[in-house]
This record gives sequence, C-alpha cells and structure tokens, in this order.
Amino acid sequence: FLRRGNLPVLSISLDGELRVSNRVGYARYNKLGELVDNFDPWIRSSNRFRISYTRNKFTVVGCDTYGLITGSAGYAASCTALCDTRDDLVNGSCSGIGCCQTPIPKSVTDYNLSMISFSNHTEVWNFNPYDLAFVVEENSYNFSSLDLLGLRNKVELPLVFDWAIGNKACEKARKDVSIYHCGENSKCYDSNNGLGYLCNCSEGYKGNPYRGCQDIDECQNATLNQCSHNCHNLNGSYTCSCPKWYNGDGLKDGQGCTLDPLWIKVPAGIGISILVIGCCLLYWGINRRKLSKHKEKFYKQNGGLMLEQELSKQDGSIEAIKIFTIEELKKATNDFDGSMIIGRGGYGTVYKAVLSQNKIVAIKKSTVIDQSQIEQFVNEVIVVSQINHRNVVKLLGCCLESEVPLLVYEFITNGTLFHQIHEVDHESSI
Repeated sequence: FLRRGNLPVLSISLDGELRVSNRVGYARYNKLGELVDNFDPWIRSSNRFRISYTRNKFTVVGCDTYGLITGSAGYAASCTALCDTRDDLVNGSCSGIGCCQTPIPKSVTDYNLSMISFSNHTEVWNFNPYDLAFVVEENSYNFSSLDLLGLRNKVELPLVFDWAIGNKACEKARKDVSIYHCGENSKCYDSNNGLGYLCNCSEGYKGNPYRGCQDIDECQNATLNQCSHNCHNLNGSYTCSCPKWYNGDGLKDGQGCTLDPLWIKVPAGIGISILVIGCCLLYWGINRRKLSKHKEKFYKQNGGLMLEQELSKQDGSIEAIKIFTIEELKKATNDFDGSMIIGRGGYGTVYKAVLSQNKIVAIKKSTVIDQSQIEQFVNEVIVVSQINHRNVVKLLGCCLESEVPLLVYEFITNGTLFHQIHEVDHESSI
C-alpha cells in the first residue's frame, strides 16, 4: 500500500483500519552538545490508505525539543516539549512538559518528521540526551520520564491507517456492479477520511460484509433481545410475544406481559365454586355422620345387638327373620307417605310398601315402645317370625334403626278382620 518504503502490518479490520509498525524518529546528542546519531522518519502511502485522524497523535518527547510534521495537501504542525529538571515531569501527561501531542487532520497520506534542539540538550543532557518524534496510535503510548533516555529502547510503535474501497461514494458505487463490493445483507457507507466507501453488515446480521452476512439469532442470547417472555427469531430481527392467557408486547422496556383479567376472574370463580361445594360436602358429611350415629343409637336401643345374638343361635333349617335398613323401608313407602297408610290403631300405623322385586308387604310403625320390655320384644319377634299358619299373618322382618321398631309383615289382600266380620257381603248363612 506504500508508494515507497516498507512497514510491517500488525492487523487489518473489516471496519476500515490497518495497523502497522512505524519507526520512531530521534536525534541523540553527547555531553558536549554534538549530534551523534539521528533518524527523521517519513511515510508515502496511496490515496486508499490515509493516516487515521481519530486514532493517531503526532508526539514529541524531550526537554529541549521542537518537532515539526509536514504532509500532503499542505499539512504542517509543530509541537514543543520542554522541562528544566526531572522533577517537572508527570508520567502519563503530554501537556508540553517532557511530552507534547497534537492531532492529525483528515486526508493525510504522506508526512515528514524533523526535530530541532534549542541548546543541543547541553542543559538537560544528564537525564535527556534525545530528541524523539513519532506518529503513534494514541492508546498505544503512555509517557514515562524514563522515555527521555531513549524511549526505553523502543524503535517502533503502532500507527493506524484508514482504508476504503475505490474513490467513489456509495451513491455512485451502487450503480456500477464492477466497483461495488458490498455482499448480501450488508450496507454501504462513505469513508469519513477521504474518498471511497466501506461495507458493514446490516442490523441483525454478522460476518464479512464483503462476502455476505448471516443472520444473528438474538433469541439465543438474552443480552441481544428485549423479550420478557417469548422470543421469535426473524431474518435480521426478532419479535417478542406473551404466553397463553397473557396480554402485552412482551418487551422488557415496554408493556411486558400481564395476565388477562378474564383468567384472573376464572380462578376466583372456580375458587368460590370449590369453596361452596366443599361447604356443601362438609354439611352433607356432618349430617350423614349424625344420621349414622342416630341409627346406631336406635339400633342398640331397640335391641338390635340382642336380636343378632339370638339369630346367630338359630338352626340353619329355620328361615331367619330379616333385619331391614331404614333406607329400604323409606324407599318402599315413599318416605312413609300418607297415601301408603292402610290402617291405624292405638298401637301404631300400618303402611303398604313395595320392596325390591315388587314384593308387597305391610309395615307396622308402633307409636311408642317401653324400653324395659326390649328383651321381651326381641324374643316375641323371633317366636312370631317362626310361626307359619294360614290364619296368622307371617312376620317377615323388622327395622330397628328408627326411634321405634318397624315390623314387616306379609301383605294380606282380603281386608281386615273387622271387614271380614261386619261387612254384609261376607255374612254366612246358618
């Protein structure tokens, strides 16, 4: 890239920078003020490579040194570095005491450096026998008082060139495919240091813009997207969305995602429903337990355990009396509905009932029972249930789970005894 000379290349970047190793200019004096050795550097580059005005500084180091730089397009600048004693120096500072720096203007391709000593270093020779001058990458040089003795034996420092393609701006280069070299998914921008253009990957893409850029999957790296929940990659971009039942734009710096009010109400409604159902089940359970305890109490009170013991002693050849549950008899009498009553008396009420398999029976519900006569009642039930005579209504079973015992008899269709005796239609002839 140089028209004359040869500089080692350190690195080159796609964003338009070329770093090279550049010689340091110097002049060395002896104690008597005589010039012993010197080197005045120069550079001649092409128009495609310009000295970066943003990355480099013209630098002069010394305590009796005047530096001059001249370049292309009539460029000229100077910098003076002075000091009387080592104590005047401040490491890291190039404000003119031991070190001086000045910027490089735009569009400089060539330069020459020269140095002048005001008193040939005779007054500062013991700590500064050198004039030093160079153009250097600004971040690569930090002044030290030790540099006054010869830059600590450094003979080269980095320098940055700006490079660009051709000498046409983007607007014109795009119209000529022979000189336009930006690849797919890239964009062109004009050089900010002279003629020519550069290419850069479009937003959302990465790679070599001169060979074509590839999509960046922003969803794979949380630092590359602003999604608070769901991220969807697109070519050169991405979109955000909210999960099911949520509303919003899904952006961390936007609306984010909020639960749909409907789905706030639904769980609340479900919760209330569950609470009501739970209360009902609890109420039903308590009542059922109460009823169960009552049935158990009446069963014992009416001699149920005693009857079980007596029945267990019976011979298997004799048909045992059946013990009905209160639920069976309620179902058979439609919960002891008045329409099922077929007789009343001083000792109770008789209901017509239909058991399972449509078996019709009569159920006698006593009015009261003497608790002191329970044992006698149980014995009579067992005895009567074993009587099998055509003129005696057969006792089929009993229920002891109600407040008073219920007796289940065979149903007789020919009417009551009173009906048989007093009805005229049934009078006998003598």
